[in-house]
Amino acid sequence: MTMENTWWLAPCAPLQTGIAEQAAQRQAELTKPLGALGRLEQVAIQCAAWQGQVQPSITQPHAVLFAADHGVVAQGVSAFPQAVTVEMLKNFVHGGAAMSVLTQHHGMPLTLVNCGTAIPCEQVTGVLHRPIALGTADFSQQPAMTTEQAQQALALGAEQAEHAHQQGCDLLLVGEMGIGNTSCATVLAAALLQQPVAELVGAGTGLAGAALAHKCEVLTRSVERADIGPEHDALNIAEQLGGFEVLAMTGAYLRAAQLGLPSLVDGFIASAALLLAQRFQPRVTDWVLYGHQSAEPGHQAVLAALNAQPLVSLGMRLGEGSGAAIAYPLVQQALLLHRAMATFAEAAVSSSASEG
Repeated sequence: MTMENTWWLAPCAPLQTGIAEQAAQRQAELTKPLGALGRLEQVAIQCAAWQGQVQPSITQPHAVLFAADHGVVAQGVSAFPQAVTVEMLKNFVHGGAAMSVLTQHHGMPLTLVNCGTAIPCEQVTGVLHRPIALGTADFSQQPAMTTEQAQQALALGAEQAEHAHQQGCDLLLVGEMGIGNTSCATVLAAALLQQPVAELVGAGTGLAGAALAHKCEVLTRSVERADIGPEHDALNIAEQLGGFEVLAMTGAYLRAAQLGLPSLVDGFIASAALLLAQRFQPRVTDWVLYGHQSAEPGHQAVLAALNAQPLVSLGMRLGEGSGAAIAYPLVQQALLLHRAMATFAEAAVSSSASEG
């Protein structure tokens, strides 16, 4: 991918609002009360605006999972050691992880990208190895990465979005794996929303009691160290508190929106990455649907800031892109109903109570 250093400033693709209006008119003519399919109607209309087709269809979804580690894990903010990131990468390759099972079920390609695990794992086959470093630095003590590393991570995500687009992808699902990345998402959300960590922090890998209180203290201290204010730009926030895989997700969302490729967003970590992407390019959210509402407390605040309405709320907090994959059949069914239902005219059904 050849891009200028500030490629993220390029505008997002425009929505085809005229086509969306025609799709809305079709919804009004289908054999049902107007609005009876609820959110499914809006999904179909949104897809029409993306594709420029009154009756859109999604035939080539693609999932990309970015993996990396976080230096802040040294502070005891996770219930699992960093070795689990590489072990889980192997599990994804062998088809045993939740996202592997779901993507295989949906017939959806799953690309695995090593952005920078703490333990070198280039010997693991079935993974695209593009490590930026052996994990980020401990952001409770210093910036998580250099400016150059932040740009590398963003570009890595952009490259994957571009590759998927070249392969004919028409819906992108972006997932992550990285011990400590719920902590990363929490501090990013706190900095971007200017909200206290205590209002956002959650169990992550399963912390509770004193361990959760310790995590809250470490993350609060991390945000204080970074000292992010309204004057700080997105790249500075990224290098202070980001993770390689989280910034890769941010880059993927940005580049996908520039290419006119819609994304189906997963849970807390994915939404924090999108919130950062919105700081780079406000119109990026025109090109997303939200899959699910996580059980992580911080996700509610991020969703509110994004004015997001997730398709499902199942108490999940797994990550990996799994919530987006769970919601994917709802998108397909919304489009199926939009295309295949008869109109009142086609079915010779009266469209108002006063007729017949």
